[in-house]
Amino acid sequence: MLFNTYQTNIIAIIQKYMNDEWILSFNFSVDSRSDYVGFIQGNLEFSQGSRLFFKEYIDLQESIEKLSYSFHYQDHENNLIFRYDNAKHKPDLGYTNHKHIKNKIIESEIPNIEQVILEIINDYLNR
Repeated sequence: MLFNTYQTNIIAIIQKYMNDEWILSFNFSVDSRSDYVGFIQGNLEFSQGSRLFFKEYIDLQESIEKLSYSFHYQDHENNLIFRYDNAKHKPDLGYTNHKHIKNKIIESEIPNIEQVILEIINDYLNR
């Protein structure tokens, strides 16, 4: 997959949830390093004032490989609700991909942006 196709897909996903009025606004920036490698970052404002900040440094040459990523979701008062990332910790966690939630760090799969948006809608906005 080409990098510009990947970014177009992300924008289409965001637009879908804007059309459904879950997302009120978004900012998005892209830094293409080649046809297959690049950095995407942005933030989404949800209907209750919460925000998702995301960034992905990806290599799409053979598959979708997220070299570095973070999906940071916070409430309208800027308090962390959860964050998925693959940042290194000291002491080492024993795993790379993890989720911060309620003062805990747990092992996780690497999510895509739509999975994170659906988690926010289903677990935090749809109450």
